[in-house]
Amino acid sequence: VQLVESGGGLVQPGGSLRLSCASSGFTFSSHYMSWVRQAPGKGLECIATISSDGRTSSYAPAVKGRFTISRDNAKNTVYLQMNSLKSEDTALYYCATDPTNPPGQGTQVTVSS
Repeated sequence: VQLVESGGGLVQPGGSLRLSCASSGFTFSSHYMSWVRQAPGKGLECIATISSDGRTSSYAPAVKGRFTISRDNAKNTVYLQMNSLKSEDTALYYCATDPTNPPGQGTQVTVSS
């Protein structure tokens, strides 16, 4: 399983970012996918999950209404659109099939003025 996250960066409060996660080494279209994050000094937090066919998704209360998870099974890629970013969204963001054990390096998102 290989998952490579990208799209992070420094953004001002209220701004937007779109994260991408390219996958290989497994049958992407058969797996639920999640985005998890880890803020400095805190544990892993699963913030969004999408079904294998992309028809259903769920969100943590902290991001519901601001973040949108989506996927393109033809491209073996999952996305996270993040709007109305807040300073408390600052974290290292990972994608994962198992939200308790993200295998990638993550992408850093920093929300600061």
